[in-house]
Amino acid sequence: MLKLALIPALAVLLATLCVASAGIGAVQVPFGEVLAALVRPGEHEVLWQIRFPRVVLAVLVGAALAVAGAGMQGVFGNPLAEPGVIGVSSGAAVGAVGAIVLGVSTFGDWSVAVCAFATGLLTTFIVYGMARTQGRTEVVTLVLTGIAINAIAWAIVGVFTFLADDQQLRSITFWNLGTLGGATWPLVGAVAPFVVAGLALTPLLSRPLDLLALGERGARHLGVETERVRLAVIFLASLLTGASVAAAGAISFVGLVVPHLIRLVAGPGHRILLPASALAGGCVLLLADLIARTAGAPAELPIGVLTALLGGPFFLVLLRRTRRKQGGWA
Repeated sequence: MLKLALIPALAVLLATLCVASAGIGAVQVPFGEVLAALVRPGEHEVLWQIRFPRVVLAVLVGAALAVAGAGMQGVFGNPLAEPGVIGVSSGAAVGAVGAIVLGVSTFGDWSVAVCAFATGLLTTFIVYGMARTQGRTEVVTLVLTGIAINAIAWAIVGVFTFLADDQQLRSITFWNLGTLGGATWPLVGAVAPFVVAGLALTPLLSRPLDLLALGERGARHLGVETERVRLAVIFLASLLTGASVAAAGAISFVGLVVPHLIRLVAGPGHRILLPASALAGGCVLLLADLIARTAGAPAELPIGVLTALLGGPFFLVLLRRTRRKQGGWA
């Protein structure tokens, strides 16, 4: 019964948080006005130019990170897996920081985001290519290759940071800490196709991901082409994470904690886990952004710092509780 009610409940919670997030801030807007503005586009300038783009971007980024995390955990068979394992986050950081320090302006205001997205995907394919031998990719080799490439990528980020001037350092710090403050309708429009595509395609792999839980040999025996499934999930997770990082910077723990929470409630079946993770990811990031905007007003806390501060201890508590009750993965 709880499983059946989970997705509708999360959908209602997400809608409620969207209205609350749009109404609460430096300028308070009554919920009635928020709802009225939805059917009268352009009438309320603060909502349509500032609040609504930020709300939509938070939902997209939160859903993308959570689904990417759920997919990676399914592929690796480990609840501690997250998109950073395959190098997409560190690769995106190289592109973004490099664009800031080198003054890349090929794509105008989009230069940092485009470079972050491109290098995030490129790093993922490098990790996958280096881990692949004789037409197959072992999970352990993929993880170890990812660790090595991540170390190299963050070293390159360190070099760029060392070479940056004061203004560039401020931009790098702002980007590395994660923020939704730059949300605009053009940015939402640029990110949405990638996120929507990833969110639509990943659930199609629910059954193969469920069968992978039996082990690679068992899954192959049941007709799953494990290598194709692994490549597809890694590509989709990279697409989702790369688009998110390019739009909002580095936001940690959403892709790690959210799928784990949903799994505790609904079990490991990906048919429910993936859509529920998308809804819950949007809820978590909306709530985090609301706290970030209001807790230290008029100053705004970096949302990436907030998710790490809240998500890290919370995940440790969940992990200890799960191991104590079940001795392993919930």
